[in-house]
Amino acid sequence: QVQLVESGGGLVQPGGSLRLSCGASGRTFSSYAMGWFRQAPGKEREFVAAISWSGGITPYADSVKGRFTISRDNAKNTVYLQLNSLKPEDTAVYYCAARRTSVVGTTTNQYDYWGQGTQVTVST
Repeated sequence: QVQLVESGGGLVQPGGSLRLSCGASGRTFSSYAMGWFRQAPGKEREFVAAISWSGGITPYADSVKGRFTISRDNAKNTVYLQLNSLKPEDTAVYYCAARRTSVVGTTTNQYDYWGQGTQVTVST
C-alpha cells in the first residue's frame, strides 16, 4: 500500500509560479511511475504530467508543455511539479498518483494510488 500526500498549492497571480510536492510512503516508491492530474470544477480529471521510475521519461499534456516540469527524488520518496507562467485556466485541484509499474501512464485508470489533492488558484 502506498499513501500519497500533496502540498504546495495556493493562490497565485497570472504569470506566477508554484512548486507542488507529493510525498509517498512505502519502500517501493522508486520502482513506481508517478503522475500529476488536475480537476477543475465541473470538468473531468485530466492528465498533466508523468515520470518514469528513473526520471528519464516525462510526458506532458500539450496545455502545460514548456511551462510545467515534473521531477522526482527517489531518496526522499517525493515527486515534484514546478508550475511556471501560470494562467487562470490552470486553476484546479492537483492530484498526485502512483502506478504499480515503472512504465508511465497518461490516463486516470492506469494509476493505482491517489493523494487527496491540493488546490491551485490562479487569479488577480
